[in-house]
Amino acid sequence: MLKIPVVLGSDEGMYAWVVANYALGSLGGDPLQTTGIIELGGASAQVTFVSSEPMSSEYSRAIKFRNITYNLYSHSFLHFGQNVAYDSLREALTLGELNLAKFFREGSPIDPCTPTGYSYVAESLKLSPGLLDEKIRYSSTLQSKGNFSECRLAALMMLQKGKENCSHRHCYIGSTFMPKLQGKFLATENFFHTSKFFGLGQKAFLSDLMMAGQQFCGEDWPQLQKRYHSLHEEELLHYCFSSAYIVALLHDSFGIALDEERIAVANQVENIPLDWALGAFILQTTSNIDLEHPYWITTVISDDSATLISLIAIFAILMFTAWSISKWRKPQLKTIYDLEKGRYIVTRIGRYR
Repeated sequence: MLKIPVVLGSDEGMYAWVVANYALGSLGGDPLQTTGIIELGGASAQVTFVSSEPMSSEYSRAIKFRNITYNLYSHSFLHFGQNVAYDSLREALTLGELNLAKFFREGSPIDPCTPTGYSYVAESLKLSPGLLDEKIRYSSTLQSKGNFSECRLAALMMLQKGKENCSHRHCYIGSTFMPKLQGKFLATENFFHTSKFFGLGQKAFLSDLMMAGQQFCGEDWPQLQKRYHSLHEEELLHYCFSSAYIVALLHDSFGIALDEERIAVANQVENIPLDWALGAFILQTTSNIDLEHPYWITTVISDDSATLISLIAIFAILMFTAWSISKWRKPQLKTIYDLEKGRYIVTRIGRYR
């Protein structure tokens, strides 16, 4: 019988962890010397790292590579990605769900995450539970008043919502369990893009990001538009919130010090992109997964061998196509096996001129 895998968010985090540590040369070595991954996507945030704390199967992933077992915490925090969190915050401000006087002026809601001078009518969207096609719309005029500290506070309130219901040892986002962070970390995706926008370094970036965010949020919108005229308005609007949200998430929620050097921002390691698909390929072809903690959602198709072969071929073609597109959008790399050193060497090669 054929079982078709559906990759979950927590599994994407695990695969990103695999490719990062493979590129760093730590996969196959001491589990405590590996590097964790914190991803900030558009819809969700993933956290994956080796933890010595006991965990339920809901949060644990055990993988085996070269006869070494890695016990991982891996979880996807749905709705806490940068874009969805930004929309959720504006909706909460519009509806007055953040019940603080500083978020109101003369009875109208204040948006501290949007630079002063920007005017818009915020239309928030709520979906009825279980009925995605039923929409209840609210419209209200938000007053933009960019303020990094207040935006950071609003973001933190959203991250901590529901924490009073925590039934675990540690809850850093809402009531969801997460062990204390251990070891070194790479912060990827929107952590990287935001850091790059502000021209920050790879390490100890939180203190610099806080200063850059304070300056950006405090500037008038017309000035920002003039300075960053090549950027689309919607993209430019995100950076005040993004800077405050990252500080609220990593420092205020996860407890990472502002000058911490064990966390670095990156989207690739040694010119190898941190794509989960590449990590899945590495893991599936070179190691065994501990089946005591299954993470595939499966559907039984049939036990017909011809169907099995056909579907495997189709899946392989789709994976190759996705991988090819990803490679085309990133630096072209060539992998060479060094017989003398007994390792693979990845080099950059030129594209079409």
